[in-house]
Amino acid sequence: MTATLIRGRTLSFKRAPAGLEDKHAYAYEPDGALLIEDGLILASGSYDAVKAKAAGDITEIDHRPHLILPGFIDTHLHFPQMQVIGSYAANLLEWLNTYTFPEECRFVETAHAERIATHFFDEMVRHGTTTAVAYCSVHKTSADAFFAEALRRNMRMVAGKVMMDRNAPQGLLDTPEMAYDETRAVIDQWHGKGRNHVAITPRFAITSTPEQMSAAQALVREFPDLHVQTHLSENRDEIDFTCSLYPEAADYTDVYARYGLLGPKTLLGHCIHLSEREMDVMSETGSIAVHCPTSNLFLGSGLFPLKKLVGRDKAVRIAVATDIGGGSSYSMLRTMDEAYKIQQLQAERLNPLESFYYMTLGNARALSLDNKIGTLEPGTDADFIVLNMAATPATALKAEVVNSLADELFLLQTMGDDRAIAETYVAGVAAKTGLA
Repeated sequence: MTATLIRGRTLSFKRAPAGLEDKHAYAYEPDGALLIEDGLILASGSYDAVKAKAAGDITEIDHRPHLILPGFIDTHLHFPQMQVIGSYAANLLEWLNTYTFPEECRFVETAHAERIATHFFDEMVRHGTTTAVAYCSVHKTSADAFFAEALRRNMRMVAGKVMMDRNAPQGLLDTPEMAYDETRAVIDQWHGKGRNHVAITPRFAITSTPEQMSAAQALVREFPDLHVQTHLSENRDEIDFTCSLYPEAADYTDVYARYGLLGPKTLLGHCIHLSEREMDVMSETGSIAVHCPTSNLFLGSGLFPLKKLVGRDKAVRIAVATDIGGGSSYSMLRTMDEAYKIQQLQAERLNPLESFYYMTLGNARALSLDNKIGTLEPGTDADFIVLNMAATPATALKAEVVNSLADELFLLQTMGDDRAIAETYVAGVAAKTGLA
């Protein structure tokens, strides 16, 4: 297969930046390049050095003056909620019962699930998201549609069939046995096929009986390398309801701890209202608190204490996500713009280097997939994006006075959206070109 040389300004992180002046946290090449072959990055660095490594016939693509970064990673969103986004409700539980649960009932139909899967992946590519961690519906048909589309597009995706056997409409309920059997079937059919990863997915403690939580625990014991995803402490009414259902638990986090669901590959959506004890448990188990800023603001759930979680003696691992369709944008740029504002409201700062770290290497590390994605290192997947800070008239005008990399990133974060994504490469192939 012919190798491809991608030229442009390249940026990739090595670790979390300590501040705007921490130039050792990232690698930036003002005239950089990537050498791509068979879906992998063979070499990265300065254009002259990378071109010197290219042998034989190569195809060269010049994206100058644009910025090339690893593809964005979204660690928490709901594939069946594309037609739920922008629904008016007072709070989380009202929103779930009024809009979300009725919509998810439609995913029992294969044709509907396949149609929405096509639109879902189009939006991921359009917004520069090359890996996402998704909840499907309770129906196996939804997981089948999701993973089939991921396989067709050769995208690295993490997803799971939701497990829920109470406190939802009849059309959205399985049983502990069905949840176990169908999750096993999804694992057997899809995990490791192409670039697919299956996640064990009890929706949250409110919608799972103790018997179903035990079924999730059995799956974790059988498949300890799989991701686990669920929700935690998004809304105060949710917390109270959960604790009433599990009175033996010390708190909401303890519910999951009692069923062996916490660990370094466990993604806990929201985590806004945690006690110090809960933070300690999350730190000790290596579990990940997933920040969903647009959703938290849209549903009025609260302000995520990012700096407190990462700055305490027992630091908690953090990831960031859109949480479609409680979230109001598919864009990780828009997501981090809201994350910035949430920190401002708490008299904290989130600098643009941190934001782009979280969207790329930070989220890859949260998924334990940083050996594959989130970086431009040789040997990793050739999933990367090309960003144009002057994509609109307004940003082009602002770009005239941008004088540093940090200023460029902040402009992209503050005013950017899908139009700022000049191209999205999936396994080395341009994927955004040709989308309607």
